Amino acid sequence: MPKRVLVTEPIIPSVIDTLKKHFEVDVGERGTYNNEQALVEDIPRYHALLPMLSNPVTEEVFRAGQRLQIVANHAVGYNNIDLEAAHRNRVHVANTPGVLTESCAEFTLGLMLAVSRRLYEAQEFLLEGNFDGWDPLGFLGMELRGSTLGIVGMGRIGQAVAKRARAMGMEILYHNRSRLPTDIEKRFEAGYCAGIESLARKADILTLHCPLTEETTHLIDGNILSLMKEEALLINTSRGPVVDEAALAHALHEGTIGGAGIDVFEKEPEVHPRLQTAPHCLLTPHIASASHKTRKDIGMLAANAVIGILQGKSPSEIPNLIQP
Repeated sequence: MPKRVLVTEPIIPSVIDTLKKHFEVDVGERGTYNNEQALVEDIPRYHALLPMLSNPVTEEVFRAGQRLQIVANHAVGYNNIDLEAAHRNRVHVANTPGVLTESCAEFTLGLMLAVSRRLYEAQEFLLEGNFDGWDPLGFLGMELRGSTLGIVGMGRIGQAVAKRARAMGMEILYHNRSRLPTDIEKRFEAGYCAGIESLARKADILTLHCPLTEETTHLIDGNILSLMKEEALLINTSRGPVVDEAALAHALHEGTIGGAGIDVFEKEPEVHPRLQTAPHCLLTPHIASASHKTRKDIGMLAANAVIGILQGKSPSEIPNLIQP
């Protein structure tokens, strides 16, 4: 009897085709498995689960999944998965690190450029019929060259952003849980800030690339926003709850910071209503990794972990398994 795999919603078709060469595969409709009960009801039939970050893979899901051998998240993050419950139930967990680094770094630079040069506001102005010719004072913005970029979280993506920012002539400062080796700092000509407060004061643009933990939840709150320069920009392509959305909306409406580019939200798909009306704010629907290549790579990395476990490969040979 062939083993069965549940992919919770449609992903790149070639990834599904790869899984179908080995197993019976069911693909859910988008949003069906965004609640625990739907997974609890269906998971007993499956040997592997390939969920999205929006799907809660809880203790109850693992208890119900008597056949379940692996959960391979279609994401780098995995806070939707109860890791302790997985380990108690002897279920492997995989994520997809590394493959979206370049795409997310490119997108971060895109947000920085769009917000700093007020591209969205300028397009709205034009499409509303207000453009009456070149204006020497029209949509003045910040040049990236010569400005200071503050990076919170100098891991793979943070370093990829730093590389691109240096090429554009930006100065690099960073804050990390631990300071980077000297050779990496020299590579990016990056200065270290031991505290997030110091980085917030110095940066012209503050960009977030840290994981979501208890410590980083609301890392950017009203206090940190109050320390930023009046013209400074905030960019978030990491995880939504790292930023206190209500505090950010207040800062934007009050004009205490210059603008923001936000791709992730506290309670996705909900967006704080005051953030939706905030000035100098570009909001995008969690698309930092949305290139054809990257989304295929994410899917294939998750799929290969599923194939490896279900075909009896040693866990030590599957590099993207999350170790207990």
